[in-house]
Amino acid sequence: MSQTIICLEKFPELWELWDGVPNLLVHVDLSNNNLSGELPSSVGSLMFILILELSNNHLSGELPSTLQNCTYLRTLDLGGNRFCGNIPGWIGQTMPSLWSLRLRSNLFNGSIPPQLCSLSSLHILDLAQNNLSGSIPSCLGNLSAMASEIKLFRYESELKVLTKGREDSYRNILYLVNSIDLSNNALSGGVPEGLTNLSLLGTLNLSINHLTGKIPNKIGSLQRLETLDLSRNQLSGPIPAGMASLTFLNHLNLSHNNLSGRIPTGNQLQALDDPSIYRDNPTLCGRPIIAKCLGDDETLNSLRGDDQDEDEDGAEFEMKRFYMSMGTGFVVGFWGVCGTFVIKETWRHAYFRLVYDIKEWLLLVIQLNLARLQRKLHL
Repeated sequence: MSQTIICLEKFPELWELWDGVPNLLVHVDLSNNNLSGELPSSVGSLMFILILELSNNHLSGELPSTLQNCTYLRTLDLGGNRFCGNIPGWIGQTMPSLWSLRLRSNLFNGSIPPQLCSLSSLHILDLAQNNLSGSIPSCLGNLSAMASEIKLFRYESELKVLTKGREDSYRNILYLVNSIDLSNNALSGGVPEGLTNLSLLGTLNLSINHLTGKIPNKIGSLQRLETLDLSRNQLSGPIPAGMASLTFLNHLNLSHNNLSGRIPTGNQLQALDDPSIYRDNPTLCGRPIIAKCLGDDETLNSLRGDDQDEDEDGAEFEMKRFYMSMGTGFVVGFWGVCGTFVIKETWRHAYFRLVYDIKEWLLLVIQLNLARLQRKLHL
């Protein structure tokens, strides 16, 4: 039904179809249409549905309580609508098989219900771009599916997930995606330390909130993390050195915070050398940003001084080696020749005879050339 204009208020029979075939519908996809109105309570008749996708429409109102009858749901995608009210806590109590919960780009308010922490099969939690407030539940670190490998069940569906700064569509490998996106809300408090227990988490986006406190010291425990966006908060303190151990990290944004101290170096952080990653953190210092840390100049001058001393010491040592080599060569050469003449009498006589013959030959050549020159002058 792509790009079909359907108004629920004018065509209620579309939803009434669900009442007649509850055992047959396991996948409903009405996304990317112009559906409007409220989600009718008859949706609860789809008791065996696995995938419900109603994203990118104009649906509004609160979620009907009858939706909790859909206890076998694995994907609930209501993103890009105008749903409002609180996110129902019964989602975490009645949908134990839920793999992905996507409620982004709606008008939900209130706090994140802690009941969502009971979703032990959840791999994708996307509540971005709402009006949520309060703190991030620390129990989100109990989402065990993001901390254990999938061995027996391979879940396949199609879903758009914001990773690496862009929204990508996943289908065949959706079962490998582990993502938490709570960005663009009004959440406050700190970043829960418990999130660092999610060892298979690939994307963590908490940007554009009012978070305070420090980045968890154990952030380096998220060894599968590819995307980390904590930008536009009020986070303070140093960047944990353990962040350098995130070898899969390829998208990082810590800009517009109050972070301080030296930026860690090493491993993957060496490749993430874009200064905009750390923009508008006034007391951050070190590469790749321009601001230098206290003591950097002294350290640089010290290194230069050490290099200069090493160069001078090296030049002096080379000169000593040259003189020693020259003296040794002279002694060896001199006594190699003269010592032989002293010991070998026949060689000594032959040498002096050779010198005498050369001298006589030179005198003869000189005399002959002088005689020719005189004859030419007399002519």
